[in-house]
Amino acid sequence: MRGGHPVEQAVGIECYVSETDGVGGRLRGAPEDFRVREREAFDVDIRPLDADPDSYPHLVFRATLRAWDTNDFAAALSDALGMSRERVSWAGTKDKRAVTTQLFSVRYDGSDMPALDGADLEPIGRAGRPVLFGDLAGNEFEVVVRDADDPGRVDPICEDLRAFARDEHADSARTDTSDDPGQATVAVPNVFGQQRFGSKRPITHRVGLDVVRGDWEAAAVRYVCESSDREPDRTRRARERVAETRDWAAATETLPGHLRYERAIAGRLAEGADDPADYRAALEAVPTNLQQLFVNAAQSYAFNRICSERLRRGLPFGRPVVGDVVCFADDDGLPDPDRTQAVDADRLETVTRHCDRGRAFVTAPLVGTDTEFGAGEPEDMARDVLEDLGVEPADFDLPGDFGSAGTRRAVRVSTDVDVDRDPLTLSFSLPRGSYATTLAREFLKVDPDRLG
Repeated sequence: MRGGHPVEQAVGIECYVSETDGVGGRLRGAPEDFRVREREAFDVDIRPLDADPDSYPHLVFRATLRAWDTNDFAAALSDALGMSRERVSWAGTKDKRAVTTQLFSVRYDGSDMPALDGADLEPIGRAGRPVLFGDLAGNEFEVVVRDADDPGRVDPICEDLRAFARDEHADSARTDTSDDPGQATVAVPNVFGQQRFGSKRPITHRVGLDVVRGDWEAAAVRYVCESSDREPDRTRRARERVAETRDWAAATETLPGHLRYERAIAGRLAEGADDPADYRAALEAVPTNLQQLFVNAAQSYAFNRICSERLRRGLPFGRPVVGDVVCFADDDGLPDPDRTQAVDADRLETVTRHCDRGRAFVTAPLVGTDTEFGAGEPEDMARDVLEDLGVEPADFDLPGDFGSAGTRRAVRVSTDVDVDRDPLTLSFSLPRGSYATTLAREFLKVDPDRLG
């Protein structure tokens, strides 16, 4: 087993599946090098643009965005339309350093869209409800690798990942061949990518762990003040100054303007920072999706740790062992975390057949108040991780948008990868919630900063 990069290990991604050296290089030399297009699943009757806005208050539109953070785009659009950012919603959050095509809606009587640099907005129609997070089946990616050290390594890496798709050790794939050397069906652990935790400052999960432990002060102060050596010097010095002085009123001037969420928290603390309720209220000054992300990132970190431990122990990812909990496929063939079954010795053979046929998927918990741990070794792994983090399921019984009942997530994701050589380009599709960088990292094996 090959150890992961130290920065990835800090967010629970502790190793690689592939033993082969990476091709090197970097992603996102330009936004056009990383293209994402949603596979939409907005199963709502969309009416014409001139439909009655009282009955159909949400304008649905498709946006192709160049170098836009999703939250930043929503804020810019709402400002241009003179409304609250909370009236803009979308199916999936995307990376900034990319060209993305994705679905949005805005609660808006009109159909004329403002002109925003780097944004091509196509109104589609009106709907009775907004586009919601998860209203997509997945994403299609086209990823260009620039400045690769050894592009020829792409083939043995594909062989390693094909072996993982068959629950075999990587070395056993060396005799595998493909009818099309430019295409391979591969698999990787379905871990959460670096951007889930902050690409330049991976602390979102640590803020979430503070919240889950009930330490609202630590959470708010950490988000505003904790710096990273990957941030610009000016930003790092500003955070450190605020940490030293705790002068929240001055912090809104000290912190750079682009740190708008940190400034919002500091602004609320300037009104009073006397007890935990004040620090919680300060965290609630950020958008609700970011409030949820804090705890979601803590859950994601624990999930990554569980997957890494499963890989370390040599347990299969595509087939269950006794004590696992599987979920069954939905109508689209995707994992449905609401339909689960614990695997005991009597069910093992039957459930294994379902997994082999793509009808069921081995899962691990995204821990919350309703978490089912399974039994045996899978349960031991999950409980050991939580014990090390100092949290338990009951801790997720939190107020407002911070609470979570938890769910389950498939531990492995499979896809067909098409490889073009000039330039080296990887094209593939992933279900919603899976990260392109979890696949790309296996090919490049570089500092995650070079993955963008």
